[in-house]
Amino acid sequence: MKEDGRAGRGVGAGAALPQPSAGVHDEQEDEDAIVNRISLFLSTFTLAVSAGAVLLLPFSIISNEILLSFPQNYYIQWLNGSLIHGLWNLASLFSNLCLFVLMPFAFFFLESEGFAGLKKGIRARILETLVMLILLALLILGIVWVASALIDNDAASMESLYDLWEFYLPYLYSCISLMGCLLLLLCTPVGLSRMFTVMGQLLVKPTILEDLDEQIYIITLEEEALQRRLSGLSSSVEYNVTELEQELENVKILKKKLERRKKASAWERNLVYPAVMVLLLTETSISVLLVACNILCLLVDETAMPKGTRGPGIGNASLSAFGFVGAALEIILIFYLMVSSVVGFYSLRFFGNFIPKKDDTTMTKIIGNCVSILVLSSALPVMSRTLGLHKLHLSDTPRDADTAKPSANGHQKAL
Repeated sequence: MKEDGRAGRGVGAGAALPQPSAGVHDEQEDEDAIVNRISLFLSTFTLAVSAGAVLLLPFSIISNEILLSFPQNYYIQWLNGSLIHGLWNLASLFSNLCLFVLMPFAFFFLESEGFAGLKKGIRARILETLVMLILLALLILGIVWVASALIDNDAASMESLYDLWEFYLPYLYSCISLMGCLLLLLCTPVGLSRMFTVMGQLLVKPTILEDLDEQIYIITLEEEALQRRLSGLSSSVEYNVTELEQELENVKILKKKLERRKKASAWERNLVYPAVMVLLLTETSISVLLVACNILCLLVDETAMPKGTRGPGIGNASLSAFGFVGAALEIILIFYLMVSSVVGFYSLRFFGNFIPKKDDTTMTKIIGNCVSILVLSSALPVMSRTLGLHKLHLSDTPRDADTAKPSANGHQKAL
């Protein structure tokens, strides 16, 4: 009977599996920390590539104006079409690398645990990640192959897909740019309308016929009343306590906003806010006007199409009839459009959950944000060309002008 009793106690105790030791937990936490650190580094690099891709377009415009202003200056001869063309090629290369290799690697590496039957650790997770990347590459290759067959089903088109470096990757990146353009067309109008609301939340509005002291006094009384109600409630009434705590938090946020408006100087309230709103209205009006003018030109003049013209080489002609002032205005509009597209992206209901929050953003959400910004930045040059802001041909020598040469299968290949 004693043996049966011991067996019964043994079965009852054996219902709960033995817990791993503290050393196993520490090792797992260290491994997760290393994985998160690597993923964060890759995400930071991707964000830097996106910033570089956005800054290259204004840099090209500024370089053109500098070469026009100082054509014979010895110290700026290094600034030429070959340099800028090479920078655009590097931006395209690193964008492809981040979009198709680094970001998928960071995501799969973050979600990996290692194959069953193998020893757990960083090596096992890297092996699983590499296998997932190979499968993803095969999937993308098949999708692009099918898309190419549907669009241009001939022997030359299928043969060109074997040329991985000179045709396949640029074609794939062009598809991503097309997706980014469609996303920009959706986000930019929303962002242009939301910019006024966002700036209104960031800036201090003028106090016209408002008594801030009275409002702060009323909100302080409301805060004290909520605190007294919370201290008088029993902890068992969980629903009421949670609701009151949320209401108290909202009251504190409103009180901070009122105190910030009170502490703001007179010029910040009465000068900065109207000036910023007028500037936003001016930039939005100019952007809409440029879009309308460029669409009319495309409808009336066939040579205005991108395929019908090659812009002047760098340092040969100004991009604007107003010279350096017009180029500066174009740069401001380019940055304004990029900021508006990002604001519009986060304002869409489908992408609203992507908004990063301080101390409350998962690594997966960070990777998603970096990929989204990279796709938007890759489509910015095409968007600028649609607005008529960028018509610069990057090569300034006859040799560079013949860079695009037909391949053996009849398809044109160009960087």
